[in-house]
Amino acid sequence: MKNYTITVNGKAYDVTVEEKGGSASVAAPAAAPVAAAPAPKAASAAGSLKVEAGAAGKVFKVEASVGASLKAGDTILVLEVMKMETPVVAPKDGVLASIEVSEGQAVEAGTLLATMNE
Repeated sequence: MKNYTITVNGKAYDVTVEEKGGSASVAAPAAAPVAAAPAPKAASAAGSLKVEAGAAGKVFKVEASVGASLKAGDTILVLEVMKMETPVVAPKDGVLASIEVSEGQAVEAGTLLATMNE
């Protein structure tokens, strides 16, 4: 069995593929968040609400600036994941406290991308 993360229309799905006699069957996908909410990590960033990468990729474009007031769902930055542009959005209403990455930077799943204050 092999596990993959597939992004469709900006939403990441975890799928498991089982090989049987030369053919493959796909298990039902389980939704995975594109941007994770706070996780217990070192409090080195400026904001209390952490926005992390849901999948590995490259920072394609930073769309919001530090100090901007954001509503839940507003785009903070865009990641290129598997050749697809995937928006990373604000999980809650708040003020963008920091951007922890730069355009062109490669990131892994779970990488801290930005912080916000509610």
